[in-house]
Amino acid sequence: MKKLVLAALASTALTSPAFAEALELERDELTFGFIKLTDMAPLAVAYEQGYFDDEGLFVTLEAQANWKVLLDGVIDGQLDGAHMLAGQPLAATIGYGTKAHIITPFSMDLNGNGITVSNDVWEAMRPHVPSMEDGRPQHPISAEALRPVIEDYNAKGKPFNMGMVFPVSTHNYELRYWLAAGGINPGYYAPDNISGQIGAEALLSVTPPPQMPATLEAGTIYGYAVGEPWNQQAVAKGIGVPVITDYQLWNNNPEKVFGITQGFADENPNTTLAVVKALIRAAIWLDENDNANREEAVEILSRPEYVGADFEVIAASMTGTFEFEKGDIRDVPDFNVFFRYNATYPYYSDAVWYLTQMRRWGQIAEAKPDSWYDEVAKSVYKPEIYLEAARLLVDEGLANADDFDWDSDGYKAATPAEDIIDQIGYDGKTPNAYLDSLPIGLKGEQRVIGNEVQG
Repeated sequence: MKKLVLAALASTALTSPAFAEALELERDELTFGFIKLTDMAPLAVAYEQGYFDDEGLFVTLEAQANWKVLLDGVIDGQLDGAHMLAGQPLAATIGYGTKAHIITPFSMDLNGNGITVSNDVWEAMRPHVPSMEDGRPQHPISAEALRPVIEDYNAKGKPFNMGMVFPVSTHNYELRYWLAAGGINPGYYAPDNISGQIGAEALLSVTPPPQMPATLEAGTIYGYAVGEPWNQQAVAKGIGVPVITDYQLWNNNPEKVFGITQGFADENPNTTLAVVKALIRAAIWLDENDNANREEAVEILSRPEYVGADFEVIAASMTGTFEFEKGDIRDVPDFNVFFRYNATYPYYSDAVWYLTQMRRWGQIAEAKPDSWYDEVAKSVYKPEIYLEAARLLVDEGLANADDFDWDSDGYKAATPAEDIIDQIGYDGKTPNAYLDSLPIGLKGEQRVIGNEVQG
């Protein structure tokens, strides 16, 4: 049954909608998946604040066991959409792993991740980390401080194992980026060897986010890259030390996306717009008035049906601070960004960065021209849907026109070198030149053949 969504007349701008053209929904009952991470917040807020209801949508939110189960659920239709790793729609669309055309009309956040090491590893790293005048470690901490530790482990015949959440996750690429910036080779993928450990000095493998702290505590891994609250959980449990956040690694880097199949969008264009409208409103709520709603958001996320971690653990990073060691609490107001800085706009340049990292480490086995990166980005990231939803919200008095990047060609301005840990800038319009500028990683026509890079 199609459902008409009628907007009520606004009495005050940004509080209730003005009369707007009704969206005739193709479907009004939807199920969305998520992983228990704080950056699923736009989904939880859209549900709890009634933004889905306002659009005439009856939404069920379901936690998923891991990223593969979540992806498969979207592809086979058990889920209508999901909180996704940004690499998942891109990898699926180009056929890396499961082949399916998945798109994103909405980016869920910026930043939000960290890299944590065990207490023993941190103790070994600390002498190689400069100190501030008050004796605390100077941030950001380079992986150069980890290099002698890894060399010591390898000299003893002990592989240095680290965890990340999925082969095409931001966390995999950020951990690799940090290691490589410190002169540590995190290993390559090849078509006949998808371990990602070819030539690796540190061995990266998959661990689901909620299991990271326990796996670290058990000694199976010596460090990991993950989203919150699982870095702060390590601090709370006294089992590990976060050494860098991704905000420090790459200022305001893109994170999760909301993913749906192209088929869903084609069959349900108005429903898709309604979903994006609700998610934009949730993102606005999360960041408005200098994060005034964050404590309420933390309370929502701490519920067992969402993230289910303690309020204090989630609040430790989501309310403007981040705790690196017990008592070493530092201001990081942009650790989680949901709307500021056009966080929700699905920029092609964000997609291109993920594709460059897939190529850098061999998941894309052969060289591609710059035009290929642009074409793939435009087939997956859909700013036209996003901007149409945003325009409807502006017309209804539920969003400010000045908060949206209407005139963009889909590419952000180049990220300056000073905003990235290795001091190498990024321009999404020149992906091959960017790859050539990175000291470690595939470039040009290079390929991984057997156990070595050739070309």
